[in-house]
Amino acid sequence: MKMDSDLLHSPAVGLAEEEEADMNDWKLPLAFMKKRHSEKIEGSKALAQSWRMKDRMKTVSVALVLCLNVGVDPPDVVKTSPCARLECWIDPLSMSPQKALETIGANLQKQYENWQPRARYKQSLDPTVDEVKKLCTSLRRNAKEERVLFHYNGHGVPRPTVNGEIWVFNKNYTQYIPLSIYDLQTWMGSPSIFVYDCSNAGIIVKSFKQFALQREQELEVAAINPSHPLAQMPLPPSMKNCIQLAACEASELLPMNPDLPADLFTSCLTTPIKIALRWFCMQKSAKLVPGVTLDLIEKIPGRLNDRRTPLGELNWIFTAITDTIAWNVLPRDLFQKLFRQDLLVASLFRNFLLAERIMRSYNCTPVSSPRLPPTYMHAMWQAWDLAVDICLSQLPTIIEEGTAFRHSPFFAEQLTAFQVWLTMGVENRNPPEQLPIVLQVLLSQVHRLRALDLLGRFLDLGPWAVSLALSVGIFPYVLKLLQSSARELRPLLVFIWAKILAVDSSCQADLVKDNGHKYFLSVLADSYMPAEHRTMAVFILAVIVNSYNTGQEACLQGNLIANCLEQLSDPHPLLRQWVAICLGRIWQNFDPARWCGVRDSAHEKLYTLLSDPIPEVRCAAVFALGTFVGNSAERTDHSTTIDHNVAMMLAQLINDGSPVVRKELVVALSHLVVQYESNFCTVALQFIEEEKNYTVPSPANTAEPGNLTPVRDSPAIPRLRSVNSYTNIRAATSARNLNKSLQNLNLNEEGGPAAFSPGNLSTSSSASSTLGSPDNDEYILSFETIDKMRRVSSYSSLNSLIGVSFNSVYTQIWRVLLHLAADPFPEVSDLAMKVLNSIAYKATMNARPQRILDSGSLTQSAPASPTSKGTHIHQAGGSPPMPSTSSSSLTNEVPKPPAREQPATRPPYTPTLGGQAPHSHQFPRTRKMFDKGPEQAAEDGDDPGGHRNYISPSLQTGLCDWSAKYFAQPVMKIPEEHDMESQVRMERQWRFLRNSRVRRQSRGITQRGVSRLDDQIFINRNPGVPSVVKFHPFNTCIAVADKDSICFWDWEKGERLDYFYNGNPRYTRITAMEYLNGHDCSLLLTATDDGALRIWKNFADQKNPEMVTAWQGLSDMLPTTRGQPSASAHSLARRVSIYLDRSKQGGAGMVVDWEQETGLLMTSGDVRVIRIWDTDREMKVQDIPTGADSCVTSLSCDSQHSLIVAGLGDGSVRVFDRRMGPNDCRVMTYREHGAWVVKAHLQKETDGHIISVSVNGDVRFFEPRTPDSINVLQTVKGLTALDIHPQANLFACGSMNQFIAVYNINGDVISNIKYYDGFMGQRIGAISCLAFHPYWPHLAVGSNDYYMSIYSAEKRLR
Repeated sequence: MKMDSDLLHSPAVGLAEEEEADMNDWKLPLAFMKKRHSEKIEGSKALAQSWRMKDRMKTVSVALVLCLNVGVDPPDVVKTSPCARLECWIDPLSMSPQKALETIGANLQKQYENWQPRARYKQSLDPTVDEVKKLCTSLRRNAKEERVLFHYNGHGVPRPTVNGEIWVFNKNYTQYIPLSIYDLQTWMGSPSIFVYDCSNAGIIVKSFKQFALQREQELEVAAINPSHPLAQMPLPPSMKNCIQLAACEASELLPMNPDLPADLFTSCLTTPIKIALRWFCMQKSAKLVPGVTLDLIEKIPGRLNDRRTPLGELNWIFTAITDTIAWNVLPRDLFQKLFRQDLLVASLFRNFLLAERIMRSYNCTPVSSPRLPPTYMHAMWQAWDLAVDICLSQLPTIIEEGTAFRHSPFFAEQLTAFQVWLTMGVENRNPPEQLPIVLQVLLSQVHRLRALDLLGRFLDLGPWAVSLALSVGIFPYVLKLLQSSARELRPLLVFIWAKILAVDSSCQADLVKDNGHKYFLSVLADSYMPAEHRTMAVFILAVIVNSYNTGQEACLQGNLIANCLEQLSDPHPLLRQWVAICLGRIWQNFDPARWCGVRDSAHEKLYTLLSDPIPEVRCAAVFALGTFVGNSAERTDHSTTIDHNVAMMLAQLINDGSPVVRKELVVALSHLVVQYESNFCTVALQFIEEEKNYTVPSPANTAEPGNLTPVRDSPAIPRLRSVNSYTNIRAATSARNLNKSLQNLNLNEEGGPAAFSPGNLSTSSSASSTLGSPDNDEYILSFETIDKMRRVSSYSSLNSLIGVSFNSVYTQIWRVLLHLAADPFPEVSDLAMKVLNSIAYKATMNARPQRILDSGSLTQSAPASPTSKGTHIHQAGGSPPMPSTSSSSLTNEVPKPPAREQPATRPPYTPTLGGQAPHSHQFPRTRKMFDKGPEQAAEDGDDPGGHRNYISPSLQTGLCDWSAKYFAQPVMKIPEEHDMESQVRMERQWRFLRNSRVRRQSRGITQRGVSRLDDQIFINRNPGVPSVVKFHPFNTCIAVADKDSICFWDWEKGERLDYFYNGNPRYTRITAMEYLNGHDCSLLLTATDDGALRIWKNFADQKNPEMVTAWQGLSDMLPTTRGQPSASAHSLARRVSIYLDRSKQGGAGMVVDWEQETGLLMTSGDVRVIRIWDTDREMKVQDIPTGADSCVTSLSCDSQHSLIVAGLGDGSVRVFDRRMGPNDCRVMTYREHGAWVVKAHLQKETDGHIISVSVNGDVRFFEPRTPDSINVLQTVKGLTALDIHPQANLFACGSMNQFIAVYNINGDVISNIKYYDGFMGQRIGAISCLAFHPYWPHLAVGSNDYYMSIYSAEKRLR
């Protein structure tokens, strides 16, 4: 952290400065905090969409049954005088009874035809039972599966009976004849809708339900017992799909008010506006609208279906209001069924809401089945009253003076209400009431733009909003609008469609059917469109062509490929990403598009995106090239050449910094592997043979068995916490060298440790890889084998991959896959393992004769290791295996078949790959290569074809679906970190205040000068020998790495916070650590000596540590010079001897330096370059050649001046300026040290010096502008570790002679530490690592006796 030098000397620390420090923190960029790091790369869980009508219906036939018997009142109703007389707005007494009946029938038909003009109408006026039967059966016959409506007016007959009968007439009209509802059900069948306009109508509804229930039971009986008499009869239809509307409850009479029509219920259902206006005039409030009379109402100008006229507008408002009430009150599925399935039913139910309101005011309660919640008090009715009021108040002047009609402000006001809901609301609340009105407004050109804008803002709230809008019925409206040519609608429609398709991609078919894709093709091709809108258009097109052949054809004809290729170099990254995904999808399994791409040299144009600064864009380009080569059509020489060309281009991404890209790369190459399976099988066999005949010299092969990491004393071994995407080898066992015990699974018989019986195996090693292979995956090639193949095939030639002759393309790609199988990121290596094993399996299956293993011998056999040619069966009673047969997984050597040394009772057992995959019993980086254990294996052995296929052509990474989530999530919302009130922001503020407090207080101490530094404030035994320690800059946490795990301690409380496995292979060790984003959300970077970098989050707190990302920072680490595991005094001494003896160059491992300000990571080590990674782009940005023939041992950089200082193994200190070209960037070389440089440090102040120290203990100070050192101090000999305090001008040296000396900048020793406090003054072990805190005067020391201690200045200063 840079501190201004003038601040260092200011006597008083003021508030302004604290704020200043804070500002610096706010400005610092954060590394590895993007969405691709923080969330799993997978699509969102698809919500089940219920908005689509699975069964749209039509009411095709209507039976109008009128029992009026004009002039004769039924006996059981006493009518008032005067009484309600009008039927269908006709006074029956104004003409002859027969004529009246016919006129009323004709009028009723006209009223229904307003709502459903295309239905077949049949009138049955004053009928007999037979006439009704004939009418119903003939309508049902014609309607087939569609809906039939039965309208019954019973004003001229007695009321329905409790036995479930309604009345009709005999032929001579001398008697009333009952008609059973049960019979009516039988004739009408289902689906049907019944309207009953008569007194006590509720009785019919009840009887109907009872009869329906009776039918269900009869159907059940008939189904169970075929000999039952019921089973012989024709089965009655089920009545589940029947809807009923009744004018009143079972005990109520119809209103007789003479101002109302007699068929008030029918009037509400069929002429709602007319009755609503009349009823409005009859209320007391109508007196507030002067001059409006019932006669005037009849004269309202306009037609119901013309929205520009007063009558039409009222009808439109009425529709919107009743729809809105229903949507807000009804359960969603009921709303769909009644208001969206059938036009006539929807109209009747909307009008039924009015009937409920009007009839309740006359103490009559209309009934429906299915039952609706009461709606007559809903607040929207007031909006209706207001609209009627506004309309009627204009009437007198319109009719008398002909003034123009002023349109109602209703829709504009409702949109404003919707807008208020959008702007003022909180996240969790009820959906906006106005949504159905917004839908209605889309019909009007006046408000359309505003409505679309608000609709878009609503859909942006998330997938739930899209589902709601679709359930209201928005889909046909926005589909129809795509036919509009208005340019101003384009951005809005593109946004709305992107939102819809992100949530429900099944709409692709509707779009293609209605030619909607052409709309988006024209938006994409329109260069005046902003990039955001083109991005959405290309996303929509990418959904249209996704696994949908018709869509692919339509878009290919619409010139999509040429359009996309033109936009590949657009500056907008999201557009580039989606253009590539869209291309990848259009030619996925669609050959015509691929050839169109070939003609436009699409693959060559996509190559430029492979080096795009945005990882997601590189990823999309890899996806597109992967599907380009993964087409399963017939191959020609031309297309094979292209495939090879693409493959070699893709191979260059082998060391891309982003695991997302490498995962996509494995999938892309797997397409190629599937395509050219036979060629890859040949290569695989060749490699398997080569690997068997070759012994790899390995760093471990010199070590005696005792020198492998020693078994820890059991009590000191903590339980490691399991880590997501890795499981711990050590979690279940106290011994680390588990592999020996795994030699033979039936060790128990020998009295070996019970922990390793096959049953327990899974607990100690099942890999919970994120991609997760099921537990019984049998891998033919274990990780060890693959790792060995990789090294056998002289992998250093990887960089010369490109430009090889094409006959070896398959070999090269196989090598690339081998390399990816050893990827530090588990998901990448899991995928690559699947691909390799799939081919290895097929290759060995085809190459060997099928042999089914004898299941008897299998039970006793140890699982075969694919790396050894002759593993032997260990039979019960035999002696345990000799150390010489130890599995190759331990020594990385192939043991010779040791038949001579073994007792003769053991027959040699050669595993065959024919009948069954052999079981690898090695322990690869905690990934599970085991099988189910020998016992179950025999069953699989019988069926060679039953082996699990690892790759299918549909191998996927979820990248496209994950990218599509962007469009489903809110785009317009301000991100949480920018929201001043959000939790994220508050936490960040708290952290920054803490940081400035640490800086201020520590500066107070360091400015007074530190006179001694030997107060031991922390000591604890670490689970492993500390090899690297790192203080967190601002909290009280320290990270301590041993060979392959990291332990976190709280040095203030003295407790251990966490201990987890880093996941590096057995022959590697952690050689460097850095905290990234230490000022904010800290991540921990670990570097291992095989060049791999891993980044962890969620450590040292209650959550499980998770790997954020991992990549190969240095690809060509020189494996022969790799340092030994620093596990024992022996190997430590060896390390020191490397330091002291210049002839042995190597062993520096990997060294890194991190610049938070620029987000750059400098890496080097046992290589000849300094490689700079840009963590923002996750790419290598520069390779600086060191120009030396030895390894880099220390790096230090300064972002202000772009300088990098490197200390080397040959004793030289080199200064590089990274702004210059590779040949002239080395600006200074100091050769004053005679030996290995332990540390080279560039001070961060403006006139910063370079301080460097070699193993001989000479500390030299250089001024970057002068060629010679300006000061030399001599410290301890046999130096093994050194650190320099960036603020306090102190440096500490750790010696192999078991002491620590702390010096000030003048070379005076201020403290000498040789013994631990307490502990009977035990002597410190040989120092393996030490580090200063970046701010406090604290020194952490790790020694090879496992102890980790921290020393500080005098107690009172803390």
